[in-house]
Parts: sequence; structure tokens; C-alpha cells
Amino acid sequence: MNWGVFEGLLSGVNKYSTAFGRIWLSVVFIFRLLVYLVAAERVWSDDHKDFDCNTEQPGCTNVCFDHFFPVSHIRLWALQLILVTCPSLLVLMHVAYRVAREQRLRETKGDSYRCIYPNPGKKRGGLWWTYLLSLIFKASVDLVFLYIFFRFYRNYTLPRLVKCELPPCPNVVDCFISRPTEKNIFTLFMVVTTCICVVLNLVEATYLIGKRCRECGRAGGGDSRRHSHDCPVSCADPAGTEGQGLHGDDYKPHPAAIPLTASSPSTLSEDEACS
Repeated sequence: MNWGVFEGLLSGVNKYSTAFGRIWLSVVFIFRLLVYLVAAERVWSDDHKDFDCNTEQPGCTNVCFDHFFPVSHIRLWALQLILVTCPSLLVLMHVAYRVAREQRLRETKGDSYRCIYPNPGKKRGGLWWTYLLSLIFKASVDLVFLYIFFRFYRNYTLPRLVKCELPPCPNVVDCFISRPTEKNIFTLFMVVTTCICVVLNLVEATYLIGKRCRECGRAGGGDSRRHSHDCPVSCADPAGTEGQGLHGDDYKPHPAAIPLTASSPSTLSEDEACS
């Protein structure tokens, strides 16, 4: 594995994520990926070799192992981690597409270029939908794999002893699983961290939707206020006295509404002034 490339991907995902997304990334990287690479693989490395049955019938041990372990925990977790982390890479690809499009437009249009994405990483338009769908997909994948583990291994635990009577076993044989307690601890740990990741994804999706709704409501309220300030004087109020009276200190009465008095000689005609 090229850790330089891996570090670049992690920094990119962390850069374009919300606070909840950064917490999710930390949980996946530290409590799931590292535990899987460092400890879990070694625990399950001898699961088939140390699966012992009290019989010497050829093929009986293999058949019983395949029945009780249809898919290894390690392979299921590897597939789960791949499917869970891929949507985050799609977000990075979407941002990279925006940046490349900006560069192409800048090169082709030159001075007449008008910026389309001032901030390519800002979650607006298609990127917002990509990010939201990635959260839903990641939560769905984790839930599906939790169900698969529950169906294959009841209550996410492994028994110490299993009884097998599948052919070619001559009779009911006892089979013993290697290190069941240690495997149960790691299985429950991975299940708990998966549930935490599901909760974080749902919370982040709710946060994004709520934030977008607040922004839309704020923008709608601002548009209505601007419309009320900018609307012209109605025909029913040509002098504008009723509409302008709502503006408080900014009220300026219409010239037709100002009475002609001696204190305002500039408003009188020359004949009236002479008389």
C-alpha cells in the first residue's frame, strides 16, 4: 500500500467533510480499518486450521466448517470497508471535476471568463446531492452488513462447540472453534463501531438537510422583504402618503401634500407674490 497516496485521500476527504464527517472518518480509520489490519486478521488467520472435529472421516471437517462459516468475518469486513469508503472518494472526484471544468473554461474564454464555482468544495448544487447520497449509501451498506452478520452468526457470537451431522460425517460429531472468546470480542467491537458510524451518517444527513432548509427559508424571507421595499406606489395612493408613512423617519411627504404658507415663498407664483 502506498501510504502517501492514502494520506492524500484522507486529507482530501477530511477537507470537504463537515464536523460529523470528520468524526466518522476518524472512527472508520482508527477503530475499524486499523483494528482490522493490525489485530483482526491475525485472530482469524487460523480459523480453518484449528477447527477440530472428533472424527477422522475425510472431508467431514471441511464440510462442517463450510456450513458454520459460509463467509469469513475477515472477508466480509474487507468488502464492507471497501463499499463504505468508496462514496467519499466519489465526493473527491466531483470536486476534482469542478476544478478541471473551471480550468478548461478559463483557458478557452480568457478575459471573458466568468467563474462558475468560486469555491469548488462548497456543498451546493450537484455536490450537495452527491454528498447527501453518499451518506445514505454508507449508512445503508453498514445496515445491510449488520443484517448479514446477524443471519450468518446468530447474535453476532460464536459458540465454543458446534454439532455437525452433514455427510460425509458418519454420525453427529462435535467440532470445536479456535479462540471463540477473542473472536466474539472483536466481532462485538466491530458491530458497535459500525452502529456508531450509521448514527453519525444519519446525523450528518439530517444536519445537511436542516441547514439547507434554513438557508432556503432565510433566502425566501429576504426576497419577500426586498420585494416589499422595492414595490412601486400603488395607483390608489398617488401621493404615496399611506405607503411612505410606514417608513418612519425616512418619510418624505409628496409635494402636493405640502400646504402653501408664507413661510415657503419659493412655492408661490410671481403674481401671488406681488399681490
